[in-house]
Amino acid sequence: MSDIHSLFTGVLPTHNHFGLRNTQALAGVSHVWQDFFARALAEQLGQEPGAQVAADPVPVDASVEPSAGSDLLTQIVTQRHCDVQDTEIAPPEPLFLPIAEFELQLLPPAAVPFPEDEIVAQQRQQNFESGWVRPIVLTAGQPLPEPGPAPQPKPLFLPIAEFELDLLPPAAEPYPQEELVQQQKALDFDCGWARPLILQNLRLAA
Repeated sequence: MSDIHSLFTGVLPTHNHFGLRNTQALAGVSHVWQDFFARALAEQLGQEPGAQVAADPVPVDASVEPSAGSDLLTQIVTQRHCDVQDTEIAPPEPLFLPIAEFELQLLPPAAVPFPEDEIVAQQRQQNFESGWVRPIVLTAGQPLPEPGPAPQPKPLFLPIAEFELDLLPPAAEPYPQEELVQQQKALDFDCGWARPLILQNLRLAA
């Protein structure tokens, strides 16, 4: 008697509560008993277990005999005789989505570039509209702004070759020693023999 505890009204404990255990056990086997009672009722009425209930059952007095078992048996037999077909479900196939970044043939054709002279003409027209036409249109009918201070003169940068050696022309390559010796011999011949002779001939001719 020590296992039986008196509980307050409205309390549902989960430990050592036999009423809760009985309720769980009966709820687990309720569908088994319903099937058993339906089969027993079918055998008592003289019908085969696999036979379908007649379309026009014998009318019974609902106040005397309960009809829940026969209705359940009719439902069970009807469900067993249903034409159930297995539908094979295939796994989804991967969807192919072409990506233009990887398949360049899917990209639209590239636009034809503008000629060089047309680009220059467009740039000139844009500079004319941005620097001349647009300011005149926006300031039409408005007083002219006061002119601001002029830019201050800046020192002009003139590169000087004496300080910037990279601006000088490259140095001449020196003559080889053999060529210097030949030039010195030719100079000595001209100064010591050819030049005095020519000057003497000029004096005689004069």
